[in-house]
Amino acid sequence: MSDDSPIIDVLTTINTPLTYVLIAVLSAAGLYLSIRTGIVQLRLLPEMFRVIGESAGRDSAGEKQISSFRAFCVSAASRVGTGNIAGIALAISVGGPGAVFWMWLLALIGSATAFTESTLSQLYKVKDQAAYRGGPAYYMKLGLRKPWMGAFFAVIIAITYGLVFNSVQSNSIVDATSTSFGAQGEAGREMMAIVIGIGLALLVGVIILGGVHRISMLSSIIVPVMAVLYLILGIIVVVMNLDAVPRMFELIVFNAFGLRPVMGAGVGLIIMTGIQRGLFSNEAGMGSVPNAAATSSVSHPVKQGLVQSLGVYFDTMIVCTITAFIVLLSNPEYGTAAGASLTQTALSDQLGQWAVHFLIIAIFLFAFSSILGNYYYGETNIQFLTDRRWVLSVYRAIVLIAVFFGAVLALPVVWEAANLFMTIMALTNLVAVILLGRKAVWLLKDYLRQRKDNREPVFSREQLDDQRGVEAWDGADEVTRPEFWDEQAQAKQKNR
Repeated sequence: MSDDSPIIDVLTTINTPLTYVLIAVLSAAGLYLSIRTGIVQLRLLPEMFRVIGESAGRDSAGEKQISSFRAFCVSAASRVGTGNIAGIALAISVGGPGAVFWMWLLALIGSATAFTESTLSQLYKVKDQAAYRGGPAYYMKLGLRKPWMGAFFAVIIAITYGLVFNSVQSNSIVDATSTSFGAQGEAGREMMAIVIGIGLALLVGVIILGGVHRISMLSSIIVPVMAVLYLILGIIVVVMNLDAVPRMFELIVFNAFGLRPVMGAGVGLIIMTGIQRGLFSNEAGMGSVPNAAATSSVSHPVKQGLVQSLGVYFDTMIVCTITAFIVLLSNPEYGTAAGASLTQTALSDQLGQWAVHFLIIAIFLFAFSSILGNYYYGETNIQFLTDRRWVLSVYRAIVLIAVFFGAVLALPVVWEAANLFMTIMALTNLVAVILLGRKAVWLLKDYLRQRKDNREPVFSREQLDDQRGVEAWDGADEVTRPEFWDEQAQAKQKNR
């Protein structure tokens, strides 16, 4: 189907105004929650680093739980995809260097939303054998007591992330691989796409059959390794161009307010481009990340809220910023839409052709880890809709089919439809987050009160006046008991 399909025109006509609505609501929600939480995203930044590496302990059956770090990696796997490489380059080529400033600002605001939605997902998580599951569908049903709203959200996210976004990611893998290996002619590209599609589907199938434990294990390896390697590459580029760095920052700030235009774009386009990239890249408020946040075993719901707030910084302030620096330090041409090719050209100019092949590997692994994270979001919401195992098996089969067809087909219509679903999904989630926000604020105050008393914060549902909907937090996990942390402190003291 061609890009000028009437269906695409209709979807674009619908998506354009809805995108502006979504950006306005996301921005307003971020500002509101920043105020309500006392700018938690800056105030507790050191605390975020303190809790991310904590032990998850074991449950009542002696099973090892999923740690904060593993849950962080599952969410990062979905967040960090081809958009961090291609999307940022596209934002700069269309909106100019000033778009980076607004991307940073909106990430800062959005991290308060990420804190709130992930804290709520922890509060309303439910037991799932040796792990937990939860997310917006669960806090809509259990917190707001609106199961119809949760079911609506669950259907939307299962389709959007599990099927559509995974099709797009597998398509990106094929595009990158074909470029790197120089597939000759249309027939050669088609054959390569089929082979890659089958291989991807089989590999994804083997991993997802292992459940969230296997997904979190793979994500905790792929995401940090690739992020560190990509960071090193960016640092090399910055060091090679140290004399140009002050001018780069000057250009970002001045261009953000239209004081030093580098292209024909007005301030409005610069701002909107940066805001879109900042919000859509880190997914704060979109309702996706809370599904991963709910899987971890922590002593207090606020801890995972802090970890996922840090995840926004990881995605935008590190990975996206690295791409921005690589592009901006290579004197790019502005005004012409260019994505991954712009980043590839910049790396090739700076480091040589070998860097282009490294970037292809990075795109492959980032996209593959995104497929795993996206699938899990779909799985946990299918389990919200029904406990029937055969339904989950059918869903897994459909996901694998989507991964294969995403590799061999162009999907412009599906991508536009995904944008529409994503907008509906985010607006639905934000309604719930705002209505339940007072719960997250209460939990934050309780957490800070315990820290002020020099105690490791723990939480039990017995602390709540109204325990309706809170199914976990019954003291079964050892990390939620004060004696566990007393023993941890004593062990540390002995090792000194």
